[in-house]
Amino acid sequence: MTFTWKTPPWQRHEDYTHMAVSLVHNGGGKIATSATSLRGNDATEALADFLMGDPGGRAAASMPGLVAVVVRRGIDVMWMAQPPIQVSSSDSGEWTLAVHGVDEADVTAFSSDQVQEPLAQLQAQYGA
Repeated sequence: MTFTWKTPPWQRHEDYTHMAVSLVHNGGGKIATSATSLRGNDATEALADFLMGDPGGRAAASMPGLVAVVVRRGIDVMWMAQPPIQVSSSDSGEWTLAVHGVDEADVTAFSSDQVQEPLAQLQAQYGA
């Protein structure tokens, strides 16, 4: 992943433009969610803001139970309180996400594996 910004999203002084919901499997088929607002011009920049701007984002990304981080364009307090995301797992242990009530173009889901590469890159480039 290549980052082309002049100023990283977590160092910008601008309004929040996205939301992220981290989905963490905490055993027994239970999924915990945590939502936060983010800055960025697109979902990738918002993910970078999540990973580097909030120590909780880095902590969630390094959890062994992380299922995904779902980034949505726009801020919706009701969506943050109760994200309309369904999570199910197959017999092989693969996770499937379904997001309801939002235009698909406004939502990007990053799997746990897809979060690890940019996290490592960002930490190498900007430090932990």
